[in-house]
Amino acid sequence: MSASDELEIDDARRIVLKSVRPLDFVELSLDDALGRVLAGDVLADAPLPAFDSSAMDGWAVRAADVASASASEPVALRPIGESRAGHPASQALAEGETIAISTGAMIPAGADAVVRVERTRRHESGSVVEVLEAVPAANDIRRAGEDVAQGAVVLRAGATLGPAEIGMHASLGRARALCSRAPRVSVLATGDELVAPGETGRPGTVRDSNSHSIAALARRAGAHVVRRATLPDDAAVTMAAIAEGAADSDALLLCGGVSVGEHDHVRPSLQRLDASQRFWGLALKPGHPTWFGTLGDALVFGLPGNPVSAMVTFALLAAPALRAMQGARDPHLSLTAALDGGYRKRAGRAHAVRCTISARDDGWHARPTGPQGSHMLSSMLAADALAIVPGAVSELPDGARVRIEPLRALAGGRL
Repeated sequence: MSASDELEIDDARRIVLKSVRPLDFVELSLDDALGRVLAGDVLADAPLPAFDSSAMDGWAVRAADVASASASEPVALRPIGESRAGHPASQALAEGETIAISTGAMIPAGADAVVRVERTRRHESGSVVEVLEAVPAANDIRRAGEDVAQGAVVLRAGATLGPAEIGMHASLGRARALCSRAPRVSVLATGDELVAPGETGRPGTVRDSNSHSIAALARRAGAHVVRRATLPDDAAVTMAAIAEGAADSDALLLCGGVSVGEHDHVRPSLQRLDASQRFWGLALKPGHPTWFGTLGDALVFGLPGNPVSAMVTFALLAAPALRAMQGARDPHLSLTAALDGGYRKRAGRAHAVRCTISARDDGWHARPTGPQGSHMLSSMLAADALAIVPGAVSELPDGARVRIEPLRALAGGRL
């Protein structure tokens, strides 16, 4: 493959996202909905709060009755009952009367203000409450619909359901959420050299990290991993596993075996299975030998075998595709940051630099995690984001602004 055939990462992502087909919908209990993508708008069929309530512990009053109240000349009122959270007062308030009220309790009929308990004094007999300050109408009252008006669109389709979104469903009386189905994903790592983490290695073998890290990334992107396996460097076994994986998955993630070596069987297997190739080869380091296409209804990602390359290309291409399948409004997020310490490279391919991210007064700052070799999985341990250094650039000075693609939630920012 010549350098002119290599695809820029933004072009590759556009091709991937254009190939995505939305998934069908399922109804989930709120306990099962965390991290899922909302399939339709959520409207409030009642106001929130549903009734006028007290913002403080105190006494419900008529503002006109206490208009002259002060510490030196308190106004005496007659207590006639109590309004507690979940237990509204049964009486309506008349002139010269007051009702004890708890935070969150319903405002009694006839009352139009709340006096905080610390600005009152109750006689030992309990038959008189002295109000020590005047309060205006609506004082310390939370109005019905103050948070959400009836009929308002509270959540839009495509929103990812976090704790606040699930709490809003519950507040609106919705015990279930309509979400997109989780994408079914198969993860296959290839190579005779791979042994499972718990197996005893022989000379020349390496632990299989790819199938575990890529499966974990897929789950983080909202997918259900239906298969995770390692394959030997065998053409027949590889082709059979690819065919099986594509048949019952929305996305097939292949790690390794996608290059042009004698023992790389992924691309030849895909060709024999009549997979449709959309691209092969990225103008990116790490991640150059990346294949993408479709087989039947499944998206197929041929990720590089180097552990960091596999994780980087998943983050830049496969994760946005999985989120787009679920209808996420923003399948990928890009920000800018100042690159502390600068960066040098050979002009040609873009670099995806693993960085830690910090928020400062002048915005985000990125700093490389250390050595950036594609085989150095430790470079991903502290990585919050990938800094994309364009291919034509050979050197960036300290503090240069770069595009960053977050890998996880950043301190001070919600992703």
